[in-house]
Amino acid sequence: MVYTGVDACKTGWFAVMLGKGHDWQVAIFPDIFSLWKQCKDSKLILIDIPIGLRQGASGKRACDEEARRLLGLKRGSSVFPVPCREVSYANVEEASKINEKITGKKLSRQSLGIINKIKQVDQLLLSDKTARSHIRETHPELCFWALNGGEPMKYSKRKREGFSERMEVLLSVYPYTKGLVYYAERKYPRKELARDDILDALAVAVTASKEEQGLSFLPEKQTFDSKGLPMQMAYYSIP
Repeated sequence: MVYTGVDACKTGWFAVMLGKGHDWQVAIFPDIFSLWKQCKDSKLILIDIPIGLRQGASGKRACDEEARRLLGLKRGSSVFPVPCREVSYANVEEASKINEKITGKKLSRQSLGIINKIKQVDQLLLSDKTARSHIRETHPELCFWALNGGEPMKYSKRKREGFSERMEVLLSVYPYTKGLVYYAERKYPRKELARDDILDALAVAVTASKEEQGLSFLPEKQTFDSKGLPMQMAYYSIP
């Protein structure tokens, strides 16, 4: 039984697939469609990308608001503002202007950087009913917060101290962390895959693997967008 964690990377999507015991695999896929084709046998795929988009100026997503509150001032900023569906399908050069016209706010550089990936996932889920039943949204910092007993990470994931504290959290819940991270670092050059992307995808995969123990969600009550896609983030709290 395979559980998959997915994080966006410079060259596409980085996936960590966890089986029983020390059985794991890692791979980079150029787009979400090729990833789904390869990973559709996974019992659950958790992905770090917004699922369920606002239509027009119709308010904020509750999952983003709750995640920022739990992560506090330092880590809460990692939950980027999510563009509305119209903007996600726009040309990247025009997206911020369109978002400002519709919602009154410009998009951050980080939000602009993931627009094409948001569009990919939205297209997949709207066109494939099976994918909708397997792929759910999460956020790596929310996963680390939960796996760390409800305490957000102290340091940025791009700092040495941040990398070390996240490794420590992962080692406490997944004993094969060092071997997996070591392998991924050597298989893919930094220009294709950043070190923090490896830890993010692994934290997401470990969270997915806890499905049978019971996952929690933000918000607790599921809400949907205008297309019927859930706007909810998964996480696993250590008992």
